[in-house]
Amino acid sequence: MRTTTETTELITDLHGKDMNIMEKTELKMNKKSLVSDFTKGSPTRLILGFFWPLLLTSMLQQLYNFVDTLIVGKGLGDNALAAVGNMGSLFFLIIGFSLGLSNGFGIMIAQSFGAKKMDLLRRNIAATIQLALALTVFLTLLSLLLLPSALRLLRTDEVIMDDSLRYGRVIFAGLFSAITYNISSGMLRSLGDSKTPLKAILVSSVLNLGLDSFFIFILHTGVEGAALATVISQVVSSLICIRQLAKIEFIHLKKTDFHNERSLYLGLLKNGLPMAFMNSITAIGCMVVQFFVNGYGVVYTSAYSVCSKYNNLFMNPAFTVGNAMSAYTSQNFGAKDYPRIKEGLRVCLRVALISFVLLGSLMIFFSHQLATFLLDGEEAIALVENYLPITGLALIFVDFLFVFRSAVQGMGFPVMPMFSGILEMVMRILTIALFMKTIGFQATAMAEVAAWSAALLMNTVTYFRIIRRYTNAHERPKLIRRRRVASLVTK
Repeated sequence: MRTTTETTELITDLHGKDMNIMEKTELKMNKKSLVSDFTKGSPTRLILGFFWPLLLTSMLQQLYNFVDTLIVGKGLGDNALAAVGNMGSLFFLIIGFSLGLSNGFGIMIAQSFGAKKMDLLRRNIAATIQLALALTVFLTLLSLLLLPSALRLLRTDEVIMDDSLRYGRVIFAGLFSAITYNISSGMLRSLGDSKTPLKAILVSSVLNLGLDSFFIFILHTGVEGAALATVISQVVSSLICIRQLAKIEFIHLKKTDFHNERSLYLGLLKNGLPMAFMNSITAIGCMVVQFFVNGYGVVYTSAYSVCSKYNNLFMNPAFTVGNAMSAYTSQNFGAKDYPRIKEGLRVCLRVALISFVLLGSLMIFFSHQLATFLLDGEEAIALVENYLPITGLALIFVDFLFVFRSAVQGMGFPVMPMFSGILEMVMRILTIALFMKTIGFQATAMAEVAAWSAALLMNTVTYFRIIRRYTNAHERPKLIRRRRVASLVTK
């Protein structure tokens, strides 16, 4: 009797069946096609199935940004374009912080979903909502209060100062819309749903471009119209995501889910704050670059704005596969299936490599066409032509960086990626400070290359150390238990 019981317990432990029958039934009845379980099935099929809607979502966002830039530039002129572009680093500082928090919270949600701990999943979602409300109020007040001082610190040219202020005030007053979308779409991605964010962005992008044209060309509202169109479209995209979340029955929240112990909030913040600070640190590095660029006049500001947009566009597929890697890794780390994480990494690296070959080539061989598409001034076009081939050659560094960094974060280790963000900032500042006076605008491209390569090295080493440690720790007890089961069965 003792032998049979012990053998049964060991075999059960080997399969890791720690989810009770009620939770199994609940998940089976409610998940349908609304969520994706990344702990079972082909990693390639699951990752690519999640990746393509996510990529289309990101590409639509980038396409909107480009068409929005085109409308602002052609409708309001290069100075208005420079004013909107000048707000990019400040906007990323605030939005990047909130996005980092929501991504960190999403990892905790995905890990509890992967572990099939539904009660913990609901409490994590409830705590995320509470923290997001507090975050929205704090960041809105802070950004509106500090906007004028921040623009002066960036040495914003007086020619574009007024437009920058007017655009920024509308964007930051509507910060709730961006944070709500980030949180709600992040929850959906954590549960394996990348299709709903795609629908949300598709609807909001069409709405945004229509409102842009209406406000700028018909109502002649200036840069405030472009900002207002962005806020309205983000409200719509948020509502679409929230509506989909409400359909997922096993995450329906009760009042008791909001009565959480302090340790749960601290756990979310412990994972979210390093990712938030990483984004903010990266934004500060970009702001320092913007500071140096603005000191050379509006032409440099316009050129750098366009270069930043192309960088974001062409690194977007790898950034997206990084998001897929994060969701996939989080669920499988929660399920303690570490070999499966390594399989997913190989899939994501192959996608990132293909992205580099295709899009890096465009930046190298079609830099003139890309520059003239968004700019009219010959001097600014020449600056962009010199910048894009450099970052195009180095695109492989940032593409692989997204994959390795997301894997580290997905396993619940956000601190080292945060330090890599600090390293990125230091490399950008050093490169700009040392070379801007001697090689001019090309120093901004070299700053990106230095930042990407240094951060990639740090995150790659960190990933292999973590995965080796957990794989070894997990495999050793399993091997011992298997031997014990074999000996018991033989007896």
